[in-house]
Amino acid sequence: MLTTRRSFLQSAGFALAAPSFPAAAPLREFGYGDVDLDPGPAQSCFEQTQSVLMGLNEDGLLKPWRLRAGLPAPGPELGGWYDELPLDKTESGGHGFAPAHCFGQWLSALARGYAVNRDAATKARLVRLLGLYEPAISGRFYTNFRFPAYNYDKMVIGLIDAHQFAGVTNAYALLDRTTDAAEPHLPPHALDRDEPQRRWRASKGENTGNDYTWDEPYTLGENLYLAAQRGAGDRYRQMAGRFLLDKTYFDPLAEGRNILANHHAYSFCNALSSAMQAYLATGSRKHFQAASNAFDMITATQSFATGGWGPNESFGAPDSDFLYASLAGTHRGFETPCGSYAHFKLTRYLLRVTGDGRYGDSMERVLYNTVLGAKPLQGDGRAFYYSDYNFAGSKTYFPDAWPCCSGTLPQVAADYRILTYFRDGHGVFVNLYLPSTLRWTSGDGSQLRLTQSGNYPDDGAIWMRVRASRPSEFALRLRVPGWSPNATIRVNGQPVAARVERGFAVLRRRWLDGDRVELALAMPMRLEAIDTRHPDTVALLRGPLVLFALGEDAPRVTRERLLAAEALPRGGWQAGRLLLRPFTAIQDERYTTYLTVG
Repeated sequence: MLTTRRSFLQSAGFALAAPSFPAAAPLREFGYGDVDLDPGPAQSCFEQTQSVLMGLNEDGLLKPWRLRAGLPAPGPELGGWYDELPLDKTESGGHGFAPAHCFGQWLSALARGYAVNRDAATKARLVRLLGLYEPAISGRFYTNFRFPAYNYDKMVIGLIDAHQFAGVTNAYALLDRTTDAAEPHLPPHALDRDEPQRRWRASKGENTGNDYTWDEPYTLGENLYLAAQRGAGDRYRQMAGRFLLDKTYFDPLAEGRNILANHHAYSFCNALSSAMQAYLATGSRKHFQAASNAFDMITATQSFATGGWGPNESFGAPDSDFLYASLAGTHRGFETPCGSYAHFKLTRYLLRVTGDGRYGDSMERVLYNTVLGAKPLQGDGRAFYYSDYNFAGSKTYFPDAWPCCSGTLPQVAADYRILTYFRDGHGVFVNLYLPSTLRWTSGDGSQLRLTQSGNYPDDGAIWMRVRASRPSEFALRLRVPGWSPNATIRVNGQPVAARVERGFAVLRRRWLDGDRVELALAMPMRLEAIDTRHPDTVALLRGPLVLFALGEDAPRVTRERLLAAEALPRGGWQAGRLLLRPFTAIQDERYTTYLTVG
């Protein structure tokens, strides 16, 4: 079976001309503490990133803030992008490229981590860090600064998360002071990159060098709307509306015009979450349509088989060779932790608003084929940045310490829990098949637990068990992926026929303590071509997994040989002389994502 990315998406219900429409009411998220992940890659990523953040020197974290505020700044430099000093410019940014850039994201990740594990030491560190931050709040930090909106945006999410998830009571007061300091250094409205920012900076008498025009004010809307929604004040709702990039971005996207080419991939995908928050906050159908259309454009015209997108951090022209050319032209295939964070947020919003399981299909493709296989963040700032889709690919750390992906990875790792399950007034949606336990209270007051187990995605068998304090009637909805030609469901060993609504099989019944559900998904092999002009350049997939061919020089192989690949007893797959593994099972071996078939 051979498909292109576009034809697969269309056959799986991703038709570009027929977007999902909003449901009557958005699905609700569960809390971070409502889900326990079993031991495995997702839980290990969470524990490891939290450990790194808990080990960082607190004076080192505050050093850039104190220096730019003119305060004494004891403690060590952290290194890499994070420090405040004359920039040692390199191709990858350089030492001092973005001072303190991920401080707010780390506050956010610690707050979410506290909501997961209620660890007293985590909250104590948050309180201490914000106490140290308070005297360093100054407009001097943002004066003639490369990325004022970028840093401010991250402080907004860090402070509102500290308040929401860790109960840090003065976080909103610190947010107001931070906003007072930053706002005079923000543009009056959202500005695209490069020339618009250069003209604005020139009018302010500030530096107009290239890297001073890479700020991202067009992403501010999401977190400002969230601040208002969580009670920080109407000031933030008013600010959010200023930073919606309507004229050059959301308006044409809402009309179905694909204007993604040459935009910075991560930040412009991230901006789509601002459009979704604009829809949730104001009911603006234009902004929902812009985000929905853009998602279809990204998945159908910009994406690799892994679900990753944006080689060299850029979107390309649709119906061009830019994806194919990147297989030999770059090792920077997908900005992995940052890109997955933006992708997960966008698909989470769209899934909540539409109830459509195809967004969960996209989410799990990115999860298993990109970020879960990232090399772990290290305490010295080594971070995994790019997934490499080159014909001669490998996993490497980024040249500079503490790049942007060191900020998003801890947030991603905390968010695995809230991607897995959702709820509405009738029951629970199981979106991701991660071994885990969900706890909740039903509308009738029953205390309920749902436990998942199995070896998914290595095989298609998933088991679930319900524990209930008393019998409870609710709907259990199980996502049936678009790549599975059939699925079978048993309840307490008996087959059941379940109606599938928007990609979810619906089991509505009176559930008893100990009820068992078995879901079996067919997982045939399939091939996906890089694009329609290169049908012989293909990736091999089984279920949601891309199977990467190991070795320096992957030999040519036939389609039939690839589709007949056999599982090996100790893991991996064999197709003739080819050894294939999923991304999570690759360490330092050379590999290729795409193969040339005869």
